[in-house]
Amino acid sequence: MKAAPTTSEASGAEPPKAGSLKAVLTALGGNLGIAAAKSVAAFFTGSGALLAEALHSFADCGNQLLLLVGMKQAQRAPDEDHPMGHGKVAYFWSMMVALLLFSVGGAFSIYHGIHALQHPEPLKYLVPSILVLAASVAMEGYALRGALQAVSAERGSGSLWSWFRATRQSELMVVVGEDVAALGGLAVALLALVLTAITGNPVFDALGTIAVGALLVVVAGVVLFEVKSLITGESASPRLRSEIQAFVEAQPEVERVVNMLTQQYGDYIMVALKVKMRRMESDLALVAAINEIEERMQHRFTNPRLKYSFFEPDLG
Repeated sequence: MKAAPTTSEASGAEPPKAGSLKAVLTALGGNLGIAAAKSVAAFFTGSGALLAEALHSFADCGNQLLLLVGMKQAQRAPDEDHPMGHGKVAYFWSMMVALLLFSVGGAFSIYHGIHALQHPEPLKYLVPSILVLAASVAMEGYALRGALQAVSAERGSGSLWSWFRATRQSELMVVVGEDVAALGGLAVALLALVLTAITGNPVFDALGTIAVGALLVVVAGVVLFEVKSLITGESASPRLRSEIQAFVEAQPEVERVVNMLTQQYGDYIMVALKVKMRRMESDLALVAAINEIEERMQHRFTNPRLKYSFFEPDLG
């Protein structure tokens, strides 16, 4: 006769992942300084590329604040309407960030660039503006470096793209996408201003503005596609699923895992297991063994944290 499933839940709320939080705060601080510098330069030069970059940086600041809101709300305790917690709220705010990146950053930049092509105007103070952009590249590179350091522990030896596709940390994924887009946009804007300074033709600045906008739209689209997958319900990452199954099958009370389902809830995961157990002397011994295995699992898997486990013994 099949034993009733047992359930265990770790108590207490876990703080946001330190790596993701540090990456968001680093990006916020860097973007505030970059936005201010770009705004001053755009005001004096009349450069469309610089204006697009300034708006992009201010939008990024708002985006990082939204990510912080999402990370905070995701830590709310489970309730009757949300028995599995509020972890997925971080995905919602990440989706909003991607939409803002698309609309405020990308679409407006393209519009401004097209307008500048139709009505070109000479630019002023190009050399100081080029210096501002060069300094912004350095600051943005520092912010991206911080985000990549947070990624490295999870990425392992795999490529950045494979991590981007497999990660369940939506806030870190958004920060990396923003920083890559910002650094690429700065490089394009810098090139556009240099060409404008050399040739005296403002068309290069307008084309640079359109290119920056197109880059932001592409990055926002990729981020939206990945976040959509998280919102609709993704399992734990393939590597984590393999580690959980190997850990359970290594327990002395277990013969093999018959079936396993996982679900990611922000910083937490849920695991449902159907397991063929080794023969026990009584049903009480079987229940005690299951409880011990679940406790070991929750001590072993903490990043992301195994908060919910459902364990069902089976004949296999």
